[in-house]
Amino acid sequence: MTRRFLFVLGSSRTESNSEMLARGAAEQLPADVEQEWISLADHPLPDFVDLRHDSDHLRPTEGSAALLLDATLAATDIVIVSPLYWYSVSAPVKRYLDHWSGWLRTPDVDFKATLAGRTLWGVTVLAHAEEEVADPLVGTLSNSAAYMGMRFGGVLLGNGSKPGDVLKDTEALARAKTFFAGEAPLARFPYETE
Repeated sequence: MTRRFLFVLGSSRTESNSEMLARGAAEQLPADVEQEWISLADHPLPDFVDLRHDSDHLRPTEGSAALLLDATLAATDIVIVSPLYWYSVSAPVKRYLDHWSGWLRTPDVDFKATLAGRTLWGVTVLAHAEEEVADPLVGTLSNSAAYMGMRFGGVLLGNGSKPGDVLKDTEALARAKTFFAGEAPLARFPYETE
């Protein structure tokens, strides 16, 4: 299967620090790897309504939900590109992940089976020098991948606050050059042993 990367941009800013870092990493991908970039600011999802015990879910056929569902199902690699907002993913990214709950219950989609074995990655930029403050964001993505039976490639961390700051983070830019290299391990919950 040809690799196809979906970059889900979760910042309210265009050309955010997180996006700049993700684009630096994406430049290293081989030319035959397909890339799709979707900004959640340009394609906002409605608030998620949990209907799992109330009614059947219908597959979205138009709008942002249909675009994101189809792109997610087509991707071999999903890259969540989110600034660190209050120590986790941004609200638009959280809403996107909430929609996964509905897509899990959508007839004829086989969302979990389709994503099983595929890879989830993260890219974030934070204002703290101490990278441990991003642990909740990393945990959100790692545990989501584990639940879905996906691989988890980790989170590429950069530092910055003002627009363009991440371009001064030479260590993050160096890590970006090899971030997507190699095969990611199967995600595991923290309580699981090998």
